[in-house]
Parts: sequence; structure tokens; C-alpha cells
Amino acid sequence: MFKSEIRDSEIVGLFEKVQKKNYKKYLYKISIEKARSYENAVITFDFPVTALIGPNGGGKTTLLGAAALPYRDIKPSHFFSKSGRFDESMQNWKVEYEIIDRDTKQQDTFKRTAKFTNFRWSRDALHRETRVFGVSRTVPASERPDLARCMSRKFDVKPSAITAMPSEAARAVATILDKDVSDFSFLKIDAKGKITLLAGQTPSGDKYSEFHFGAGESSIIRMVVALETMAENSLVLIEEIENGLHPLATIRLVEYLIELAGRRKIQVVFTSHSNDALKPLPDKAIWAAIRGKVYQGKLDIASLRAISGVVDSRLAIFVEDAFAKVWIEEMLRNTDGIAVDAVGIYAMEGDGTALRVHKDHNINPTTAQKSVCILDGDSKYPDDSALSVFKLPGESPERYVFTKVLSVLDDVSGELAVALLKPFEKAAHIQEIVNSVANTNRDEHTIFSQIGKRLGLIPEARVREAFLSIWARSFPEELKTFVDGFRQFLPKESQEVQLGGAIQY
Repeated sequence: MFKSEIRDSEIVGLFEKVQKKNYKKYLYKISIEKARSYENAVITFDFPVTALIGPNGGGKTTLLGAAALPYRDIKPSHFFSKSGRFDESMQNWKVEYEIIDRDTKQQDTFKRTAKFTNFRWSRDALHRETRVFGVSRTVPASERPDLARCMSRKFDVKPSAITAMPSEAARAVATILDKDVSDFSFLKIDAKGKITLLAGQTPSGDKYSEFHFGAGESSIIRMVVALETMAENSLVLIEEIENGLHPLATIRLVEYLIELAGRRKIQVVFTSHSNDALKPLPDKAIWAAIRGKVYQGKLDIASLRAISGVVDSRLAIFVEDAFAKVWIEEMLRNTDGIAVDAVGIYAMEGDGTALRVHKDHNINPTTAQKSVCILDGDSKYPDDSALSVFKLPGESPERYVFTKVLSVLDDVSGELAVALLKPFEKAAHIQEIVNSVANTNRDEHTIFSQIGKRLGLIPEARVREAFLSIWARSFPEELKTFVDGFRQFLPKESQEVQLGGAIQY
């Protein structure tokens, strides 16, 4: 299981800082009345580092551009260029903002509006240092026309045009790339210093230029140096944050941005197609943009494909979390006649998100397959078979499965031992540990991890799967009763399936 280098206390502290509006400058809310595919969409920045995810064309860049509109540093045309009569749809676009700016208003937030009318943008823009890092940042040095003059064996610059790598930036780059860049430098190519070439050095002292850097390496160094020299309370917008990066470097970059938000009060909004970029972030820091709608919460990329209708399954099942997902998978594997491979089950991280995604999915005319929503028993939302909304048995799914297996533990302890990859002879010992956890556990979400630790660091996923398997075999009638509630929607093995243009039976 992923464990971020960022402490929970730091995450909580940043949340509280936003809630208390303890910023000199901060973009708190965007309300899009109309822009591209959006109408009456609202996004709040509850955390200072925000990820925008979604399929291509889903609207991520529109949200990123909307975040830049209230500030002077970025021209509206950077994100919203108008190309004559081919962009007539821009007429009457309107975006409203809730903003913190202590230079304008000492207490609380205030509102600003940006509108596109009469073929021009109308906005009362505020001063806040704002920087956009677009996808072009990863263009290799050898493909940059402005560096063409440097591709010569006679190229050189005066010592006065060489700038050392800032120490703070070097430390930050090392945490992201796991590489010492303290001896790297910038070579000033033009008189104003707007064009620079990076120069590196190997541990043995051999020098090499940016033409021999990886594109991701170069972009990270330049980005970090820029971030470390920006004013506090600045706004940073990053397109496709994972571009050119290894998954581990992507995670470390996001962790660095969270640390930067705490240290220098910088607000960051980035777009991504990477699950890795989302790992260090809390749920409320993530927004999914799909066909003019926005969803808050941590969704994986498979879930996004389901929401957008780009799925191979014939039935989509939306659930609250990962445990509900594996429980339903276990149920379907133990139900005869179901084409399990034709069912996609997607964890939505929350009952409200699961229900909303399900409803939007079923009213989308471009979606070929239907969906059902299965909520936890303690959800505040009622089950409704007419809307294809159902509830799992019990209140807490983890507690329910654990308690049911506990009730038959005398009969299944040996089977449980084998499922946990332990000798059958360890049944009594395992039974003792399970009973002990039953007595001492205070949080049902940690039951299976506690058992795993007590049994010699068995992974939580293995313990969870063992209990679900035992439950399915021990309570077949209960399993059948639940599945029968939505069996009519499940694809059957006997039904024909379209694969690659041929009919399969």
C-alpha cells in the first residue's frame, strides 16, 4: 500500500489553512456559468495543491485556464484564443470567482467575474504572480530553435554568463529525481537572460550540456528553479504534470509541491492522466472533468474511462470504495452463469460521488452500457431499485464480513489458515488472533491490516481476500439473495458478445 513521504499532520494543517482563509492571496472557488462544455459547474480549491483529471477533451484545460483568468500575469488568449468565426461559441462565456486577496480586501473573500462579450474579454484582473508550465516544457533541447546557436563545437559563454544552481532548488531536485545537481549551472545565451542552457556534471567531474539531458530531467530542474524563486502566495498552473517523468518521480514531484505549498504558501493546480500523480493527494484535492461535469474525489483512470463511456464492459457497477469493489467481485465469481469479464466495477471514493456518477452515466446518450450503483449499508442515500441503486448487507462492509466469518470461525479456522497461506495446523493460533482483534479493534477499516500484522506482516489485501472468500462459501444463500437484487442487469455467459466485429457465442 502506498505511503506518502508527506506527514498526515502536514496535510491536515494545509486543509485548516484554507478553511481559515489564512492566505494573503488564494483562489478559493470557480463558478463557470458558461465556457466550452461547462454550464453551471462549480469547483472549490479546498487544498492548495489541486489535481484536475479526466479523459482527453474532458475539460481539464478549460478549468486550468479558468483558474488563470482573474490574474493579470496570464493573458486570456493563452488558454482561450479566438479564431474568427470558427470560435463564435465563445460569445457570452462567463466565469465567477471567490478570491482571497488581502491587498484588495483585508477580511474574508470577495467575488470577481470574467466575461467574453462583444468579441473581447472583460475582467477586473488582480495582481498575483502566476506561472504556467505547459507541455512544451519537455521539448528536448535539440528540438528548440532558440538553442540552435548552441549546437556547435565552438560554442562558449563568458564566466559572467554562468549562474550556479540555487542550493534550495538543488535540494528539491535531488528529492524528485534522486540525483545530485548541486554542481549544475545555467548558461545565459541572450543578453537579457531569457534563453538559457543547462550544464551538468557527472560525479567524476565530466561536463555535459542540456543536449544530453533527458527531457523530463531538464523540465524538472527548470520548473523547480522557477518555483523556488517565485513570490510567496503565487499561483502555479501545470499541464500534464507527469509528462516525461518516471512514475516514482511524478509522485515525488507532487509531494514536493505539497511541501512547497506549506513552506512558501504557493497554490498549485495541475492536470494529469496519471494515477501516480494522485497518490500523495487527499481526496478533496482531486477533481475529475468529464463532458462538462466535475466530480470531486479520488478516482482512478479506469473509473474515468467508465464515467466517460469508454469501457469494454457491458455493465458498469459504481461503488463507494476499494473494499466494496473486491467484495462484489467475490460475489460475482461465486455466482453461476454470470459473464464476470463483461462487468466493470469502479470504486468512486464516497457514496455521493458513486451515486452522482451512476446517475450521470445512465442519462448519457453516448454510453452504450448501463450501470448500477451499490452503496454501503450506512450510506445516507436510500436504495432504489427503480434507479438501479442498491445497498450492501449490514452497515460497515468490513465489520459485517468480519463479524459473519467470526460467527463460524470454529468451523472454518483451518480453511482460513490455508487461505492466509499458513499451515492448516496453525488454525488454533489464527483463531486466537482473530478473536483478539475482535475484542480490541476500534476502527473497522483497520481490522484486516491488524490481523495481517499480528500474523507476521501478511499484506492487508491477502487477509481481506481470505475473509471474503470464506464469507462467500459460508453464506451462499445470503450471497444469492443480494445478487438476485440486481441480477437482471448482469450479463450472462449465454448471451452473445460483440468482440472485434465478430459475434461470439
